[in-house]
Amino acid sequence: MGLTNDSTGKKAVDSVLDIKKIAPGDRVIAIAGNPNVGKSTIFNSLTGLNQHTGNWPGKTVANAQGYCRYGGSSYVLVDIPGTYSLMAHSAEEIVARNFICFGEPDAVIIVCDATCLERNLNLVLQTLEITGKVVVCVNLMDEARKKGIRIDFDAISQKLGVPVTGTVARKKKTLDKLMQSIEKLLSKQEEETPLIIKYIKPIEDAVSLIEPIIKKKVKKINSRWLSLKLLDHDETLITALNDYLGYVLLDDYEIKEGLTKAEQVLSDSGITSDHLRDKIVAGLVLTAEYICSDTVHFDKNDYNARDRRIDKILTGKWTGFPIMIVLLLGVLWLTITGANYPSALLSDGLFWIEERITDLFLHLGVPDWLHGMLVLGVYRVLAWVVSVMLPPMAIFFPLFTLLEDSGYLPRIAFNLDKYFKKCRACGKQALTMCMGFGCNAAGVIGCRIIDSPRERLIAILTNNFVPCNGRFPTLIAILTMFFAGAAAGPFESVFSAALLTCVIVFGIFITLIVSKILSGTILKGVPSSFTLELPPFRKPQIGKVIVRSIFDRTLFVLGRAAAVAAPAGLVIWIMANVNINDITLLTHCSRFLDSFAKLLGLDGVILIAFILGLPANEIVFPIIIMAYMASGSLMELDSLWDLKQLLVDNGWTWITAVSTMLFSLLHWPCSTTCLTIKKETQSLKWTVISFIVPTVIGIIVCFIFASIARIFTN
Repeated sequence: MGLTNDSTGKKAVDSVLDIKKIAPGDRVIAIAGNPNVGKSTIFNSLTGLNQHTGNWPGKTVANAQGYCRYGGSSYVLVDIPGTYSLMAHSAEEIVARNFICFGEPDAVIIVCDATCLERNLNLVLQTLEITGKVVVCVNLMDEARKKGIRIDFDAISQKLGVPVTGTVARKKKTLDKLMQSIEKLLSKQEEETPLIIKYIKPIEDAVSLIEPIIKKKVKKINSRWLSLKLLDHDETLITALNDYLGYVLLDDYEIKEGLTKAEQVLSDSGITSDHLRDKIVAGLVLTAEYICSDTVHFDKNDYNARDRRIDKILTGKWTGFPIMIVLLLGVLWLTITGANYPSALLSDGLFWIEERITDLFLHLGVPDWLHGMLVLGVYRVLAWVVSVMLPPMAIFFPLFTLLEDSGYLPRIAFNLDKYFKKCRACGKQALTMCMGFGCNAAGVIGCRIIDSPRERLIAILTNNFVPCNGRFPTLIAILTMFFAGAAAGPFESVFSAALLTCVIVFGIFITLIVSKILSGTILKGVPSSFTLELPPFRKPQIGKVIVRSIFDRTLFVLGRAAAVAAPAGLVIWIMANVNINDITLLTHCSRFLDSFAKLLGLDGVILIAFILGLPANEIVFPIIIMAYMASGSLMELDSLWDLKQLLVDNGWTWITAVSTMLFSLLHWPCSTTCLTIKKETQSLKWTVISFIVPTVIGIIVCFIFASIARIFTN
């Protein structure tokens, strides 16, 4: 019996309200599991949804909903956030726990990693305390076989009291047995009798006092589990429970009295509220060890020795950072070298279209001013953004995704974690920083994986210090013209990539410094702890990586940039063509800013170009060329050497070049990123601060550099 897909893009929010809108007869199945176990891959395979799977905790930040049919039944599958437990340490754990507890799913599939089953059973056991309608899906069996791991599913099923089945998520046919288990579980008339986790005697005595009262007062929720949570004083659960029940549970006199007696039992045994959760976790760990003791067998004692050997190199004290820098250099070199030809080809094609549009306008007798606004303004800016952004992103994003899918990005976070901790920030910020290389807006969205609101804001405010694809063209052009020219021939692009790598490392250094300053001022606090899993190395699926990176990232980012670049093109054309006293608005503005800009090692033209480049950083250099050549529309010279001569003729020196690169690296975020920050923080205040912080940093750094450089050159 096979599976059929009914794809849908519908999203379910963190609450359970959307799930109530299912059709009559549909069964709701929650899919839970640790990060990196293939949970979302199973969801995709069953539903046909193209849901992106990440290699770090929290990538799924909302419940994704999809549909599939098996046999004669229709199922609503809900992919809840990947999490290591349900103890509400993080937003992901709260969302997962609340859906399992209050979403009333007909069954829960817990996806586990076959290569580390004992650790994954922690989540299974916590779920079994809430509901017995559970199917344990032991995924990645192909990797387990390679590592010589054998698992006795029948024996584990007997110990847990629920169905257990093995799968390989990438092979859809292996999911047939999983759906059979679901169908069999839901067709049973009797409730499953799952394993009951036994804790130490004082906890069991305390639970026995309050559980009968809870069982009488609260229906549909496991009374034993709820008793444990009340003893644990889980505030997030109590709040959600009150909303679910429609009244304040702890206002009930019997429950309050029973809870007081139960707490006294724990207190008499020396178990404080702070220690209770540790005792509960210890009970879960011991139970997981018991279940795996004679059911999981290792044919090879060094089944994960290869990964450990690789990790010693990738995360080593002396090798970790050099490898990171070499990989960054390689990605940048491939991006720079590979983007040149398609960028030129795309530019030629788009400007050929511009000529045809111009011919059409002339044929129709359209006024010159309208042609200038629509073609030389709006269309030409859009053409520049597309031709400059698309090729590098089409190369960079797949390369980035390959590193992500292979499991290397968590190693980067591991290497940088202690430095972010010293800055009182979160190690996960390293992952969001990596996402910012492609697009700072994407990096801001990625900050959702950081649980602490304080640390999430720090990551959002500093993400702009990592140069995005929009700033690469400016940085690469300046580096090539003023500094890489000495490395002629094939080494020029390598030298440019090396210099660009140095610029990026400086941006990371600024990120750490500003994070520490923010942690000691407006965002005071101590760093939170988090579990950073180093997943096994996996062979990326090249085809899916290319398709996903192009459609999910490249075109998405390009579309947002184009949406803000179009009106910017109109404004730029107006400023370059409207005269006051025979001088254009653009010239007036650049002259007004010139004195201040020169303090920063720039000039008025450069500064106004950055201001007008707010919608898209890609148009900064064309605006500079347009202003210097007194042209009414964006222009580009035939070669970088012609461009260098134009810049030198207008007063550029090596100090101007470095100052421009520094300001490009550190200045305010683009409008797309600002809009994303507003959406993510839901706060105009933090959006303004995110604009002010890098602007002030950029001004200070440029001023200091220009002042020191002039002292030594005079």
